[in-house]
Amino acid sequence: EKLLVADNGMEEAKGAFTENYLMSQLVATNDTSVFYYSNDAKLEIDFLIQHGCDLVPIEAKAEENLRSKSLSTFVANHPQLHGVRFSMSDYREQDWLTNIPLYAASVYF
Repeated sequence: EKLLVADNGMEEAKGAFTENYLMSQLVATNDTSVFYYSNDAKLEIDFLIQHGCDLVPIEAKAEENLRSKSLSTFVANHPQLHGVRFSMSDYREQDWLTNIPLYAASVYF
């Protein structure tokens, strides 16, 4: 009960809930394995999947805060890749990244 009615409105847990939701959607709608990536430089990629012949780095964001330092660094170091970010923001195509609304997670791949 404390988690759901906390003064901060679940502020501390919404990132974990968002990642859990996205993971559930990826596993339920794709015939693929989902991986996590991190290195010694504190670079973290929430999810890595293989889609066809492509490796897709994915980030989950609980809000419209779209800072993606780890994802942008990872894609910059692997320019053949195109990142995907699921967030509360609208669909947006950028040079190195596509932003997908969280509600579309089950139909994007």
